[in-house]
Amino acid sequence: MHKKIKLTGYSVTKQGITHLFYLLLYLVLAVAPFSSAFAEKEFQRVKIVDPYIELHTGPGRGYPIFYVVKRHDWIDIMKRKTDWFKVRNDRGVEGWVRREGMEQTLTVAGIPQSFRDILYDDYLHRRIEFGISAGEFESDPIVSARLAYKFTENIALEFQVSKVAGKLSSSDIYAVNLVSTPFPDWRLTPHFTIGYGRFENEPKGALVQDVDTEDDLANLGLGLRYYLTKRFFLRGDYRRYIVLSEDDRNDEFDEFSAGVSFFF
Repeated sequence: MHKKIKLTGYSVTKQGITHLFYLLLYLVLAVAPFSSAFAEKEFQRVKIVDPYIELHTGPGRGYPIFYVVKRHDWIDIMKRKTDWFKVRNDRGVEGWVRREGMEQTLTVAGIPQSFRDILYDDYLHRRIEFGISAGEFESDPIVSARLAYKFTENIALEFQVSKVAGKLSSSDIYAVNLVSTPFPDWRLTPHFTIGYGRFENEPKGALVQDVDTEDDLANLGLGLRYYLTKRFFLRGDYRRYIVLSEDDRNDEFDEFSAGVSFFF
């Protein structure tokens, strides 16, 4: 049975929780744009590992070489045309590099970059994330599936479905969460979540006097991501759920979970 913590000593209404939720949502949206000042540019950056790469004036071997970028320099990948990439170095020099010249590069996270099996649009503009996780909801096991869409490098909208298998009751959580990732290019990076949804609780057969309940639910959370590759990462989360009952009784639950996610 889920542990329930009653809020005592002061009056907490459903309306008050809702106002607090919208205030926190506003703060997340207001602060998120400024976090980009700590993140890398929108263009994907890679570090040159080869002794040098040659920049052409256009996307083809027939265009002359006009500049050389040396080892350990950084370049921004601006766009792709077939097997040619338009890049720009930190001095603002722009040119075209053949795919083979881009193979020996590293991402900001220090991961070797490969261009063989992915399209540039997927590489630069991957927006959809799917993940699964398992953990504890108070003392009961919980499993979750999440599908998210990234609006920017820092902000994503996440749809969550969770199942809690308690000893005396079974619960379902359906939530829409806003996820803020202030430092998206770090290999080990934090994220913050705020969400709203529904909490459905169904007592098991032994609890004949209890009835099914459906209530609104708000949640706040924080977590860590560790990128194994550009597309796959491990994810750990802590979340505090507040179930908003119709009689203004609010119950709180804690969740700890870990799982894996990937972009596609």
